[in-house]
Amino acid sequence: MTEDYKLYPNVGLGEGAQIGEYVIVGTPPRGVEAGALATVIGRHAVIRSHAVIYAGCVIGDNFQTGHGTLIREHNRIGDNVSIGSHTVVEHHVNIGNKVRIHSQCFIPEFCVLEDGCWIGPRVTFTNDLYPPSGGRNLKGPIIKKGARIGANATLLPGIVVGENALVGAGAVVVRDVPPETVVVGNPARIIKRVSELRLRRLV
Repeated sequence: MTEDYKLYPNVGLGEGAQIGEYVIVGTPPRGVEAGALATVIGRHAVIRSHAVIYAGCVIGDNFQTGHGTLIREHNRIGDNVSIGSHTVVEHHVNIGNKVRIHSQCFIPEFCVLEDGCWIGPRVTFTNDLYPPSGGRNLKGPIIKKGARIGANATLLPGIVVGENALVGAGAVVVRDVPPETVVVGNPARIIKRVSELRLRRLV
């Protein structure tokens, strides 16, 4: 590991962690003293250069970030999670096991990403139906197990994307998505069941 990184007090790193240059782990949120909140990261983490992880996060084993990833305070993140370069995860977000969040995504406060869901590049979640509400009544989307969100999609506050559903690239999701369905467009509409998809061989 390089020594060009900063660990604040009360940070616990599991064995085998790899920490890149200019990483900061345990940054205290505003109004909190350094070390007042424990930060726990499991075994075999790979935290790439310029990532910042705030204090009060509990993160499981085999965690990976891209470069410049920002993870705010009080998040719960499971095992085998990957968060891509320049993605922002705000505070009080719950992320399950085996979740993949690609680069340049925005995951605001109070979102829930259940086990095995997949978030494509530049996806934007929202949590404030009538901004600016001053932080009152914020509610992020809930992405159920195995659901997939295509690149550049936007989800409105409180939306529930059902288990194993698929949201097409660029969709604007304004209402709940039933399990096992495919939605596309603006506003997103159901076009078929996931079971009706046919994958083509590229070679």
